[in-house]
Amino acid sequence: MKTHKIAPSILVADFANLQRDIEMVNQSEADWFHIDIMDGVFVPNISFGMPVLKSISQHANKFIDVHLMIVDPDRYIKNFADLGSNLLTVHYEACTHLHRTLQAIKANGMQAGVALNPHTPVNLLKDVIQDIDLVCVMSVNPGFGGQSFIENTFEKVAELKELILSKNAKTLIEIDGGVTDKNAKQLVQTGADVLVAGSFVFKSKDAKKTIKILKTLEF
Repeated sequence: MKTHKIAPSILVADFANLQRDIEMVNQSEADWFHIDIMDGVFVPNISFGMPVLKSISQHANKFIDVHLMIVDPDRYIKNFADLGSNLLTVHYEACTHLHRTLQAIKANGMQAGVALNPHTPVNLLKDVIQDIDLVCVMSVNPGFGGQSFIENTFEKVAELKELILSKNAKTLIEIDGGVTDKNAKQLVQTGADVLVAGSFVFKSKDAKKTIKILKTLEF
C-alpha cells in the first residue's frame, strides 16, 4: 500500500494546553500540522489568528499545512509566508482569480493548495490542476470540528485522482473532515495522499497511538 501522510488538525486540540498538544504531534508519527484559519465570514466560526499561528510555528518541528477559510485570502498571503507556513490552501469558492492567487502563494515560497467545499465539483479545477500542489477535499461542511463524514467524498476523490492522472499532474489529495478508522483505509485506497484528523485524534484516550494507527491503517 502507498505511503500517505497524517495531518492532525490543531483546531480540535486543547487550547488551554496547546504547547503540550503541539509537542505530542512533534513526537508522534504524524507528518504535518494542519492549522485552520477562519474569519467568521466565509465560514460561521472564528479560529486561530496570526499571533497563535506564530506561536505554533515556533514550537512545531514538522511541515505546517495552513488552511484558510477566509474571504479575499490574497490580502494575507505574504503574512502567512512570514509566519512559517509551508503550504497555504485557499478555498476555490473564495478566489475570484484563482490562478493569480496560486502564483502569488508560490512567489512567496510556499506550496499552493486549493480546498473544495462539499458542493463544489472537481472538474472546476481542470484548467489549473497542474499549478496546484494539493487539493483539500472537504468531507464535511467547513467551519466546525466533529461533523459526520459525507459519503459522496469517495466518489469525489476517485474523480479527482482521474483528473490528476489525465493531466500528468503531481497534485496531492487531502481529505479534511470526519476521518476515522471507519473510512481512512478506503480513502487512501481511493486515492487520498493526506488525511486530516481532528476529533478522532485529540478526543481519543491515546492521541499518539491513534495517529500511529491512522498512519499504518492497521485497525
